[in-house]
Amino acid sequence: MRDAVRYAASVFETEMNSVTDNPTVFVDDDLIVSGGNFHGEPLALALDFLAMAMNELGSISERRIYRLISGERGLPAFLVAKPGLNSGFMIPQYAAASIVSQSKQLCTPASVDSIPSSNEQEDHVSMGGNAATKALKVVLNTEKILAIELYNAAQAMDFRRPLKTSEFQEAFLFEYRKKVAFVQFDVLMYEGINKTIQFLNETSFKRL
Repeated sequence: MRDAVRYAASVFETEMNSVTDNPTVFVDDDLIVSGGNFHGEPLALALDFLAMAMNELGSISERRIYRLISGERGLPAFLVAKPGLNSGFMIPQYAAASIVSQSKQLCTPASVDSIPSSNEQEDHVSMGGNAATKALKVVLNTEKILAIELYNAAQAMDFRRPLKTSEFQEAFLFEYRKKVAFVQFDVLMYEGINKTIQFLNETSFKRL
């Protein structure tokens, strides 16, 4: 996944520093006018690739979420703290699965499509704008899925107490619990998910 992100970033850096403006030359006036009529295919291809890589990350994360709620490894089914009337973390996994499916649908490459325009002057277009908006949606979807995984994983870790994980993860979870509480009874789960997204965007714990 990181290689895919680095590749996409390298393509953008190359294109930003390239001269591809297709100038209009007026010989009689000794004038060259930059038209900005570059072709966006390199960016479109990279964005489609980035979307597919981000979707794979989200898909893997959703499968880990499912394992956490499946009643395996000594954890309670659906990570329910108070079983009976409480559904626990069943619905966040539903949400993650739904988001993954949407991302898969968004990963149909935009760069393979082209419709002539401008009286066929633009006879082959990159569809880079569509590729960009789709890639952004997949990235935001993956952020939500990873937040749901953290929400589930923190709940699972609390069921493991007094056992501890690594020093880094213990410090991370300590800070996380200041923002998002352990779920004892059914609550509005989207609130915990949104708080988790906010935590991930604001936390000083970064591991690249």
